[in-house]
Amino acid sequence: MTTNNPDPDPDRTTGLTEGGAVPAGETPPAESGTGTGTGPHRPLKRGWAGGPLAVIIGVVVLVALFFLVYGIVLAL
Repeated sequence: MTTNNPDPDPDRTTGLTEGGAVPAGETPPAESGTGTGTGPHRPLKRGWAGGPLAVIIGVVVLVALFFLVYGIVLAL
């Protein structure tokens, strides 16, 4: 029975230097470094602005008032 050594052998593996290191420029950049979303951070211009947030808060208040009135009607 033999075991597989996870460390590559520099004598048989291309792109490795003495000791198993990878020389500069041999590996491509990470996946996230090649996308279109890279670059300096820019704050979002849209999102949870006043309009959508006000609509959500309004719906929550209406639902809360409905259950408050419903509870009062049941108590009477």
